[in-house]
Amino acid sequence: MLSALPIVNIANCCCLWIAGGGVLAGYLAQQEGTKPLTALGGAIVGLIAGIIGAFVWLVAALAVDVVMAPLQERMVAQMISRAADMPPEVRGWLELMTDRASAPVRLAAGFVFQLVAGVVFATLGGVLAVAFFGSRRA
Repeated sequence: MLSALPIVNIANCCCLWIAGGGVLAGYLAQQEGTKPLTALGGAIVGLIAGIIGAFVWLVAALAVDVVMAPLQERMVAQMISRAADMPPEVRGWLELMTDRASAPVRLAAGFVFQLVAGVVFATLGGVLAVAFFGSRRA
């Protein structure tokens, strides 16, 4: 969810939010279970959290896009109208960014990235949860 928010997603460098979601899922699975979680169990919990997280990102990104798209379009239109000496390549790129037709491609590419990163980093986060919290369980 945090990866879809406009300013908060900056902290997702090195997939921090995704790995943190895997750690949180592993921690909660250990707290809920009667037996300590194994490394394989932590990896599976993290994997599931990564897959679910990609779908949550997609829904959140769609909602944010609906709210932010008109604002972005106005900002870019103002930038284009006020910058007389803007190179044509930059002008074309900015117009492409505001084009509503490119939104599905952007969202699809973002979803694929979130899915791949979620599978890798949330799985690692689940294993880290076992390493961090597994030995403390009584």
